[in-house]
Amino acid sequence: MTAKALSQRDLATVIGLEVHVQLETDTKIFCGCSTDAAEDEEPNTRTCPVCLGLPGALPVLNEGAVEAAVKVGKALDAAVAEHTRFHRKNYYYPDLPKNFQITQYDAPICSDGTLEVSVEGNRREVGIERAHLEEDPGSLQHKGGSIDTADYTLVNYNRAGTPLMEIVTEPDFRSPKETRAFLAKLEEVLEYLGVFDATRDGSLRIDANISMVPDEEVGDDGSISGETLAKANRTEVKNISSHKGAEKALAYEVTRQKNAIERGRAVEQETRHWDESRGITVSMRSKEEEKDYRYFQEADLPPLEVADWKQRIEIPELPDVRRERFREEYGLDAESASKLTSTKEVADFYEDVADQFDPGLAATWVADNLLGELNYRDMSITDVSDRLNEFTRLIELVAEGEITTKNAEEIVLRRMLDEGDAPDDVVEEEGLGAADDDEVVTAVEEAIEENPDAVEDYHSGEGGAVNFLVGQVMQKTGGSADPGDVNGMLRERLEE
Repeated sequence: MTAKALSQRDLATVIGLEVHVQLETDTKIFCGCSTDAAEDEEPNTRTCPVCLGLPGALPVLNEGAVEAAVKVGKALDAAVAEHTRFHRKNYYYPDLPKNFQITQYDAPICSDGTLEVSVEGNRREVGIERAHLEEDPGSLQHKGGSIDTADYTLVNYNRAGTPLMEIVTEPDFRSPKETRAFLAKLEEVLEYLGVFDATRDGSLRIDANISMVPDEEVGDDGSISGETLAKANRTEVKNISSHKGAEKALAYEVTRQKNAIERGRAVEQETRHWDESRGITVSMRSKEEEKDYRYFQEADLPPLEVADWKQRIEIPELPDVRRERFREEYGLDAESASKLTSTKEVADFYEDVADQFDPGLAATWVADNLLGELNYRDMSITDVSDRLNEFTRLIELVAEGEITTKNAEEIVLRRMLDEGDAPDDVVEEEGLGAADDDEVVTAVEEAIEENPDAVEDYHSGEGGAVNFLVGQVMQKTGGSADPGDVNGMLRERLEE
């Protein structure tokens, strides 16, 4: 079938990802420079002769980066190499001060892994071809526009030498939406491992390789032969830095390639830049081939033996396993279990609360009340993790009937988050103590006496009348009565 004969519906999308993950270490991968970027730091100040590639400077491998890489390998169910080594990847680019990058070539630290993802309710495994360690280049700052329109470009080497792990997938994705789901799941796993911080600028960067192949070449199980892939021209898209950005960039590129093929034009094998501000990809250069990088072994770093590290290094319970345990151990539904394991910090916080209260009650307060209020304020659970005792005290006040659930949610919790107040102080200052029975009875009698129209509507079958009366009672008691109890008392009195 010729290119001209192919329509968009005759084409299948093939995507593979190269995900560059910044590992959480105190210092850079081959030197003692800090990886902690200050907000007001000057360019090119967090550097030394090693990460600047000055003559005579020798690299020393950061053991913490290796341990983090082994944890990632275990989480991806990958083979961790007994022996691994580093190579020099040679190319000239302004952000690479040595004119080569120290990376791993034919002996990656991890290979042949998998990660299970769910896309629109369908679960499947994505193959991980390899995951290897390397150093980050510096950062380029294009002034006056994007990469193809800037007046000039500045280079900042503060980031140069930051430890990266490059995770290379098999070409297993068939749509941009699938890549977004994979990246979200990968980030979740990395955060559980404690080797990654999504809040760091540039902590996750993605290069995507996209090809179009005839739909008839795709097997029923989604497989595509190596011969078919070899024939398809592959475009690489760089400068993707988020899940959402990946889906947008790839959706644009898929459409661009399909349109070109439908018009009888060949897709060029090239590297393109994702311009997020304009929502387009821009051609950068022809696609390099492996031989262009002239890999050779890094002579300044000896081969690395990590034969026993996989057994020695422990990893925490991963999100899927913890999610399933929460359902079995605490009796949670799928939605609550998913919310409560969204991050390791949330899961830990929930289990601390569930140790003191009924798991269902704890789930309602953490998953619905607390997380809802935190999300509204653009806060996270880590902002209140040191206030666990105050939060459990709030639940205790409700459980013991000292305040109503409504007041706890709408007044106490919000003041705790907005003003940092302790729950008992809020209850005292706002006069939120639960009303006694005599006070509620009196309020019910007054509400009925003062609102004869509502009473008449109730007897006429107007369902909203009783709700109006409940509101009147709540107003008279300052919100300190239990709405459910008030509803029952009103109905009982009105039926007399």
